Amino acid sequence: MARPRMFDEERALDAAMRAFWANGYEATSTQDLCEATGLGRSSIYNAFSSKRDLFTRALARYIDMMTSVQIAVLEDAERPAMERIRAMFTMVIDGEFEARRDGRSVGCLTVNTTVELARRDAEAAAILERDLVRRLDSWRAVLASGQRDGDITTARDAGELARFLNAVIGGMRISAQGGADRAVLESIATTAMDALTC
Repeated sequence: MARPRMFDEERALDAAMRAFWANGYEATSTQDLCEATGLGRSSIYNAFSSKRDLFTRALARYIDMMTSVQIAVLEDAERPAMERIRAMFTMVIDGEFEARRDGRSVGCLTVNTTVELARRDAEAAAILERDLVRRLDSWRAVLASGQRDGDITTARDAGELARFLNAVIGGMRISAQGGADRAVLESIATTAMDALTC
């Protein structure tokens, strides 16, 4: 009879996710994962089979958590489109100042993984692409809604605007990692919002 696991796998996955988020895939050693999760190497490998498997599961968990919250903000039909977009920017900015290490933002695990792995890791790229499609669909829907309602006055295509806003947020996250303060991020967000009404 197999021995039952003596740890909470979900809690271990969350701890590993935070380690990968702070350090990236390649810079996170197995020893780092042991320290983060409180597990020995054998327990990690028995539960997750490899560092790679643990990372893939941690990335998927992060995406499920973060994207679901962001999509809920964008799909809140009780609020005008511009208000939803402003709420998204506020959430991103607040998040950058909540998740900090050594005085700097740790950024977004999705953006960090895109920079670190997407170009040379097909599996990571596929996970990131599925997430991107989901987020762009939500952006496109709120932007098209705002254009129909007159809340967003630019005549640019909603799909193009969705890619623009997604890129702005990615840039904001990288700027925060580089040390940009809240005022800088808020200025970027305001400029992006202004682009929707000109």
